[in-house]
Amino acid sequence: MKQRFVLDTTAITDTGLRQKEGYETLCESAQEVLDLIAKARLKFEISCYIPYPTVYSELVSFLKRYGCVDEVFIKLDTWLVKKTPNRYEVKIPAAIFYEYVLTMREKINRGRKLAEEFIWESSAITSSIILKEDSNSKKEEIQQEIGSLIGRFRDKYKTTLRQGILDSSPDLDVLLLAKELEAGVVSSDIGIRKWSERMGLRYVEASKFPRMLKEYLTLIEK
Repeated sequence: MKQRFVLDTTAITDTGLRQKEGYETLCESAQEVLDLIAKARLKFEISCYIPYPTVYSELVSFLKRYGCVDEVFIKLDTWLVKKTPNRYEVKIPAAIFYEYVLTMREKINRGRKLAEEFIWESSAITSSIILKEDSNSKKEEIQQEIGSLIGRFRDKYKTTLRQGILDSSPDLDVLLLAKELEAGVVSSDIGIRKWSERMGLRYVEASKFPRMLKEYLTLIEK
């Protein structure tokens, strides 16, 4: 049976991948990964898919932002199979949907509690500053303290509410397409990994995918 993989944006752009393989830039690592995908397709008929247009557009935008050369985009269009998942035909067990709703409810409740904690902290900080005798710098001090508080809230909110869930249409398309094709998933996203496991899909960590392809190629070249 031919192997198929569905790639998330992080399969090409993951920072862990650059660190492990020693690439200096994102464009360099992207080009190397695409070269490995090309060799694996020619020698093993391993097909790598990317959901279109959601993940494809996200990846192209990311690579353009880093100023990658045209050759990278040519390889992207040549060796990755662009496909839109059949959202009307792919069947997902009701148990998965049920579990996702429960997970989202828990996340929302935790997010609400976190917001309440920061509101109380904000009130305490503001009251403390207002009660100070020096009135000249109160406004600036409040702005500085609340600005710092908002920054901490954003970081904690992102970790509390978004980590481990599917929070975008590209994430969902990766799973739907993998389910449709009975393919493996390549990503470094925690939410995609978690729900790949729930759906019984094969999962490959983005940072390990190039080494896996290299291992295949090493064996055939001996």
